[in-house]
Amino acid sequence: MGTKESIKEISKLPKEERLFIIEKTLSAIRKEEISSKLKKAANLLYEDYSHDPELTAFTALDTEEFYEPR
Repeated sequence: MGTKESIKEISKLPKEERLFIIEKTLSAIRKEEISSKLKKAANLLYEDYSHDPELTAFTALDTEEFYEPR
């Protein structure tokens, strides 16, 4: 089904269902946009977090045992 056909079918729905479709579509677009921005930011900072000694200092603890106090 193409875009025009989809719009035609959606326009036949009651107003509440059309609003529901709009809300879900906008929510999905926002999530995609946020995810895309986070991926870009992570990629830009990857080298820094991989090699900068000030940012990798705590990785020395990676092999230490971790005990959770209770």
